[in-house]
Amino acid sequence: MRLHFQQRPWDLYAEIGYTVFVVVLLLVLGVGNMVAILLVLFVPGYVLVAALFPKNTEIDWIERIALSFVLSFAVVSLLGLLVNFTPFGIGLVPIVVAIALFTVGVGTVAYWRRMRVPTEQRLSLTLRVSLPEWTKYSALEKGLTIALCGSVLIAGAALAHVVLAPRPGETFTEFYILGPGGNASGYPTVLNISQPGSVILGIANHETAKVNYTVRIDLVGLRTLYNATSGFNETVQTNRTTQSTFNVTLADGRNWTQPYTFSIAYLGLWKLQFLLFRDGGFSSAYRELHLFIRVS
Repeated sequence: MRLHFQQRPWDLYAEIGYTVFVVVLLLVLGVGNMVAILLVLFVPGYVLVAALFPKNTEIDWIERIALSFVLSFAVVSLLGLLVNFTPFGIGLVPIVVAIALFTVGVGTVAYWRRMRVPTEQRLSLTLRVSLPEWTKYSALEKGLTIALCGSVLIAGAALAHVVLAPRPGETFTEFYILGPGGNASGYPTVLNISQPGSVILGIANHETAKVNYTVRIDLVGLRTLYNATSGFNETVQTNRTTQSTFNVTLADGRNWTQPYTFSIAYLGLWKLQFLLFRDGGFSSAYRELHLFIRVS
């Protein structure tokens, strides 16, 4: 079998067609990360080299391929820098679109320049592919060839499984408290007797399933005592009172926030403890947060 191009720039057709195919996979179907490797490592540099050297005699194929890899790194880095200064910022969609526009635009210039060159001087490539005669192999060579082909097939199947098989992501729940202004500041840590304090409770479900949460808020009295054995002061709990309990059911990817107002009627050091339980498992808290509050 003989593969040859010169009159028509089939290499540029392939580069631009591959670019369009990868863009559809990434941005429309949301798949194809492994397929898109050449879009970053090779294709932008190749079309740029094709635009700079449209003739067959200017550089050889080894130099052309090496330059394609080197220039691809430079082009993609420069495009990333330029995209970073746009309102879109660096992200999958802006980067893919920028690389695609560069490839198609420069590929069009490469096509125009090559077609202006006389046919006999245009970039060309000839590949001759032939199958060896199986009957000339010895039994050992046949066996080794079959074993090698089988190993390649198994390795390819394993790689395809690793790339294509869905992998479960990390599951977790966000449980947080914010100050009354909705920021991680301004917490009511010093209050007067019976003075109201406010916080904002938040839960975000990333468990890949609907979860029934229970939030319990305890007020814990604390006292500082001197430990003669260790020679240090220690803080011990003196009492615990449950202030509030409520249930929240969230689907995966959903979040919930709610203001919570409290007051403490006694002097001293207190710990306002926020305990999160899931799916009725009250033996131990799934998440725990707390605030230390001095009442004077």
